[in-house]
Amino acid sequence: MSDLGDLIEQLKQKRDELRVQANLASREIQDEWQELDDKMEDFLAKAKLGETGEGIGSALGQLGHELKQGYDRVRNAIKDA
Repeated sequence: MSDLGDLIEQLKQKRDELRVQANLASREIQDEWQELDDKMEDFLAKAKLGETGEGIGSALGQLGHELKQGYDRVRNAIKDA
């Protein structure tokens, strides 16, 4: 599997693990979750396009990194709540 494919699978797993917990969390966490979920959908759409395009890898890598950091923030906020 490609690096992009691995990243997509990791992000999907993190999103699935946190989805239910985020729904039970504070409004602030829910707002961040919604923002992350919107970014994830954008990321997946761009990744699909990136499979056929060139030069998108760097931008996707950055967006994927932002998503990972965001999911980690949500996880930590849920633990601290």
